[in-house]
Amino acid sequence: VIRIYHMGSIDLENFKTRMRSTVSVREGQGVVLLCGPPPHSGELSYAWVFNEYPSFVEEDSRRFVSQETGHLYIAKVESSDVGNYTCVVTSTVTNARVLGSPTPLVLRSDGVMGEYEPKIEVQFPETLPAAKGSTVKLECFALGNPVPQINWRRSDGMPFPNKIKLRKFNGVLEISNFQQEDTGSYECIAENSRGKNVARGRLTYYAKPHWVQLIRDMEIAVEDSLYWECRASGKPKPSYRWLKNGDALVLEDRIQVENGALTISNLNVTDSGMFQCIAENKHGLIYSSAELKVVASAPDFSRNPMKKLVQVQVGSLVILDCKPRASPRALSFWKKGDTMVREQPRIFLLNDGGLKILNVTKADAGTYTCTAENQFGKANGTTNLVVTEPTRIILAPSNMDVAVGESVILPCQVQHDPLLDIMFAWYFNGALTDFKKDGSHFEKVGGSSSGDLMIRNIQLKHSGKYVCMVQTVVDSVSSAAELIVRGSPGPPENVKVDEITDTTAQLSWTEGTDSHSPVTSYAVQARTPFSVGWQTVTTVPEVIDGKTHTATVVELNPWVEYEFRVVASNKIGGGEPSLPSEKVRTEEAAPEVAPSEVSGGGGSRSELVITWEPVPEELQNGGGFGYVVAFRPLGVTTWIQTVVTSPDNPRYVFRNESIVPFSPYEVKVGVYNNKGEGPFSPVTTVFSAEEEPTVAPSHISAHSLSSTEIEVSWNTIPWKLSNGHLLGYEVRYWNNGGEEESSSKVKVAGNHTSAVLQGLKSNLAYYTAVRAYNSAGAGPFSATVNATTKKTPPSQPPGNVIWNATDTKVLLNWEQVKAMENESEVTGYKVFYRTSSQNNVQVLNTNKTSAELLLPIKEDYIIEVKATTDGGDGTSSEQIRIPRITSMDARGSTSAISNIHSKSGYIPVLLFFVVNALW
Repeated sequence: VIRIYHMGSIDLENFKTRMRSTVSVREGQGVVLLCGPPPHSGELSYAWVFNEYPSFVEEDSRRFVSQETGHLYIAKVESSDVGNYTCVVTSTVTNARVLGSPTPLVLRSDGVMGEYEPKIEVQFPETLPAAKGSTVKLECFALGNPVPQINWRRSDGMPFPNKIKLRKFNGVLEISNFQQEDTGSYECIAENSRGKNVARGRLTYYAKPHWVQLIRDMEIAVEDSLYWECRASGKPKPSYRWLKNGDALVLEDRIQVENGALTISNLNVTDSGMFQCIAENKHGLIYSSAELKVVASAPDFSRNPMKKLVQVQVGSLVILDCKPRASPRALSFWKKGDTMVREQPRIFLLNDGGLKILNVTKADAGTYTCTAENQFGKANGTTNLVVTEPTRIILAPSNMDVAVGESVILPCQVQHDPLLDIMFAWYFNGALTDFKKDGSHFEKVGGSSSGDLMIRNIQLKHSGKYVCMVQTVVDSVSSAAELIVRGSPGPPENVKVDEITDTTAQLSWTEGTDSHSPVTSYAVQARTPFSVGWQTVTTVPEVIDGKTHTATVVELNPWVEYEFRVVASNKIGGGEPSLPSEKVRTEEAAPEVAPSEVSGGGGSRSELVITWEPVPEELQNGGGFGYVVAFRPLGVTTWIQTVVTSPDNPRYVFRNESIVPFSPYEVKVGVYNNKGEGPFSPVTTVFSAEEEPTVAPSHISAHSLSSTEIEVSWNTIPWKLSNGHLLGYEVRYWNNGGEEESSSKVKVAGNHTSAVLQGLKSNLAYYTAVRAYNSAGAGPFSATVNATTKKTPPSQPPGNVIWNATDTKVLLNWEQVKAMENESEVTGYKVFYRTSSQNNVQVLNTNKTSAELLLPIKEDYIIEVKATTDGGDGTSSEQIRIPRITSMDARGSTSAISNIHSKSGYIPVLLFFVVNALW
């Protein structure tokens, strides 16, 4: 082994460079390069540079840098280690860094070093003291060939706790937060194939003194005694000494120190001062300081006055305090009024100066005076004792059993002394009731001696213990009651589908809260994508009692996705439903429901159209659902079958040129799915497609009815029932300025031979043609005919309508209406009349400008007049209202009042003009 030291002392701030001689070693040999740190203060850390800065030596199982000595250890030199090595020293305080001079390392040429057993070069002391709570690092490294393996253990065989870490390829054992249990002997074992070596060392524990109990400032009366104890922990165990005002405390008969405790008896004023207790061991010392004040004073009640008033109830115990401040402690005596108080079986004079009275009576009430005295003076204080009757609850709350939603009153009525004010408080399950916060449910009711509690709309959460607390300044009483609120059950929980078939589901669940009323029964509900909400389902057992938590749901549809929930009931009623189960699908089965509404007919020539109502998805019972359509001509025994694969398809069309129009077929439709075939629908008769009409209607004619209407008529086409059903006729029309391609059309039923075209333009020629149609299509059009609409009726209404009424008739006159050149000529007039209380209008036709209506005038009549023409009715006159006639005739007109003339034999009456809609 070769050791090379760096020369001289190194100043971190002013490093001086010295040359280093070359180190020559054999390959396989171990080497130690010593750093020799410069003079320093504080801790240092070490590293080594290989060849050039900052290429640092990487530590591994072969190379190790000691943070205790700074040396570099190479367990086994290899050819790659040849080069220059420089020690780098860093201050952990200032981070200042200095580098030594490089030392060359070369290999000797006289051969390779043979194998040898480990030699431990880095090891910890045989005994190493460690402070409590510190981090301890033990280093161990060995030279050898082959490179030694480093391991650690405790000499007593105890395993390492988790806080012990091995670092730097086991070269360092680190113990954090060092404690008493970490003390003991530790071993470092270096081993290779040539042998092993062991280094041992013992860790010892020490702790500086640490205060367990400090001394505090004291103020004590003369002639009393002082006991001050200071106590500290540490290892080794601390010793104690005392100082007074900075000097060692002089001990005498009345001043003693034992195990750190200071005792001074019969104190006097000169004992006052600053005291220090010192705890120390070889690792350090600590101080605890406090002031002692020795006081001398006459009795004084100013800081601790006696109570002015003490109230107690009959039969209780009372203590009247008398604790003035006095140094030394005062002697006390008592008076009630002017009478000295002496000890009796119920009355005691206490050592602290107080007065105790047992089983207080009304006679004990009065004014009590305590006089306190010592050698420096005396003082007195007074207390007024008031004795009252005890408070008693005369009507207490009782246990109750109620249902959700009810309202109850818990009584709490008391008898109390009239001198005392009482206060009521209610506690619910130990918590004070806040009547403002809980005012929607809780209210305190009753008079001054009553604190009844009303609970409105009671809920499950109100179950529990209620305590009425009655308090006075003297006493307090309470009474409790249990309130049980019963409600409908809570929702069952954990609803699961345990087993599923094509038509059944096995369910299980757990009971929810019973709301203080046992569950009597359960009901199961189901929901599918096809149902309207939740539906109650059939179960086995049919009635599920409250102790049963499983059931089998039956009569389900195959291949349908279901959700289930459970509802619990008790004698209060039904509760909230459970959460839904997970969605499950029943298994597939062959379909059981055939299509409904099987019929058909219609279509084009050579077609047989068959229709049906598709089976709903919830009744298809499985995937791959479709229809089997079977048909045959009436009287034929063999069925023709085809498959329709779409489950939503509602029809099938069979096309064949051999199909006779409107011939009967027997038809049925079946179903199938992946599981097999289902039933067929009942056989029904369907006719093949009809043949469209081949003949056009004859004898077409058209004539104008008015300015907006033309009537078209024709003869029916020849038609046999064997050809099918003639649905009707289609009338097409267009005006003189239009094109046939943009014509309008109207349709009429097959038994009609005419149609009225409405909404036409006036005084305009229209062309029209007619054809028949059935379900197969339309036939050829008839020949085209035309007609011209009439001119529009006059826009001028009949004017100056004059009426004259008696109790049996009404006479009307109006001015003639003259048509303009583009309007139809007037051919007459229509008089519309009705009573004011009816909507049924009657019409009178006349070709004159006057009319006579034979009407019993027993109520008001409303009348208006229109001109009539070939083009229709003209504009209406203004409505007139003829009032009911009582005992006189009346007359009037729609013109101004100046147009009304009196006639002999008639009495003028007030005219009524009503301008309202006639109907």
